[in-house]
This record gives sequence, structure tokens and C-alpha cells, in this order.
Amino acid sequence: MAKKAEVKIFDNSNGNEEWEQEKVLTYEPMWELAYGANKQQAAALFKTEGMADYEILNKEHKLTYNEIISITELSNILSEFYDVSAVAIVDHAAPCAVALAPNVQEAYTKAFDCDPMASFYGSFGFSKPVDYNVAEHLSSMSVRLVFAPDYEPEALEILQENSNTKIVKLNTPLEKYKALMQKEIHITPFGTLYQDFNRSNLDKDSFKVVTNLKPTEEQIEDAVFAWKISKYTRSNSIVIAKDFKTSAIAQGFISSVSAVESALNTACDAAKEAIMVSDNTLLSTECIYAAAQNRVSVIIQPGGCNNDSKLIEIADKYNIVMIFTGITNYKR
Repeated sequence: MAKKAEVKIFDNSNGNEEWEQEKVLTYEPMWELAYGANKQQAAALFKTEGMADYEILNKEHKLTYNEIISITELSNILSEFYDVSAVAIVDHAAPCAVALAPNVQEAYTKAFDCDPMASFYGSFGFSKPVDYNVAEHLSSMSVRLVFAPDYEPEALEILQENSNTKIVKLNTPLEKYKALMQKEIHITPFGTLYQDFNRSNLDKDSFKVVTNLKPTEEQIEDAVFAWKISKYTRSNSIVIAKDFKTSAIAQGFISSVSAVESALNTACDAAKEAIMVSDNTLLSTECIYAAAQNRVSVIIQPGGCNNDSKLIEIADKYNIVMIFTGITNYKR
């Protein structure tokens, strides 16, 4: 059994800019995992203060290291949309589809349509209880994990028929989940990195439209939706979305140009009149030309490079709305 672990840090949660307040984080062992991210890596799960309350409904299963990362990513995304019907799909601990709709079934259909290939053997998260029709479709394919605040009895029954699918219930209300996201710790041979969780937020009053053409209310709502998803993608990333549905999420690229090309190639015709979000400042005019060629309507990005005026000029030429947020969302 894993032993109790302690990490000594300096905390400025009380406003101490010099980080002089010493704090010891204690991790109580829960259970050893079969392995870590890969089979050659030993791993264990520790209990920490302020954990989310969740349970595995098919008791014969335990979550793996990668699945715990996946439900964390699902919770991060779903907590952005806790008051509506939202569905997120994660594969290899990275978001591959997100959609919103008036009800769970419609949101699920939209999300699945974003990337059907990645959805197979992926992890599905829901902001609202899973109903029978959704469970019936999930049970017809290989799904690694289903994660939701609740399940209709008939839905739970049909999901439990598939012994390979893990069914997880989040008991902590999604609207309270963000309060649990406090610090990120990364231990390296060069020291322990310690930072606040990324709590960046965006609304229509906090960004700057820098082009002559202004966005419609519908475009603003889609832009905020896509930007919230971009927060949880791996840098460099590009999210293409329209009508509260992603059509492409390209992430983990060395350059924004490569991310733009990949996202637009994946979205194809769905890029027309869509929103394109970059988590990083766009530096190259190639990104704007590619968006124009694919008839993207709105580009939302941090802005702040020496080439901004040229990018804005090209956006104006092709009647593309460009929004500067002033916020980067780097994620390793």
C-alpha cells in the first residue's frame, strides 16, 4: 500500500506576495493503481482535502490513472456549462468534442457527430442525468467510461449490461466544482512548480473587437462557448465551433499555423460561417488567409503581437470579425 505523502510549499492564498507562509499538503493513500500513464509506471491514488465526491456505480471496476485524468478534464469542461445540457467527449485525456443543446439527447447527438471516430472507446461526460435513449446508443458501441451527475434507472440498467464500460456518478454539484480547483503542482528535477488553477473568464463585455465588421449576438455566444473549451486544450490549439457545437479541436501542435491547418482540414465545410479560437496569440498571416479560404466568420485570439495590424488588415479585407481577448490559455 502506498504511504502517506507530504509536499511542503509556500502559500500566498492570504495575499502574501513574498510567499512566506509555509504550508504542508498531506496526501492520504486511497489505493494503488494497476499502473500509471503507461504500464511500466507504478502509480497510486491519494486522498486530498477538498476532493470532489464521486462513485463508481459498477463496483467491480476501479478507475485507472488515465481515466482519473479524463474525468477531471470532463469535469473542468462541464463545469463551464453546468446550467445547460452539455456533453463532452474526451479521448487520451484530451477533449475531442463538446456540444450544448436544449436537452441531453440532442447535446449528445451533436457531440457524437463532431468526431465519431474519436468517440469510440472514449470517455463521455454529461452535465445533466443520462436518459434511456442516450444510454441505448452508448451501449451499442465501445465506450470506456460514462460520467454524469445522475442516471435514469432504465439508462443505468442498460449501461450496466456492458461490462467493459465504467459508470461514474459525480455527487458534487457541477456549479460547486470550480471551488475545488485550487492549485496545480508539478514536481521536476529542477524544483517543484506550484501555480493557481487557470480561472480565466470571458464574456462579451471583456473582449475587444478590432475589425471593422462587428459580431452578431449569436456569434458572440458561439465565440464565448468555443473559447471556454479552448481553455482545456493542449497548446498550441485551435477550436472550430458553430451553433454550440465543435466541429474540430486541433491541439498539441508546435506552431499555431499547423494547428489552424489541421483544424480547418478536420472541419471541412463545417468551418463555413464558424468561429475559430486560438489559445495562443496568432503570429502569422497564414492563419488568417487559411481562415478566409475556409470562410470562417469570426477569429478570437489573445492578440498582442507585433503583426497585429497586418492580421487585422487581412481580416477586414475578407470580412472576418476578429476579437482580441488579451488572455492566453497555455496548457502543457
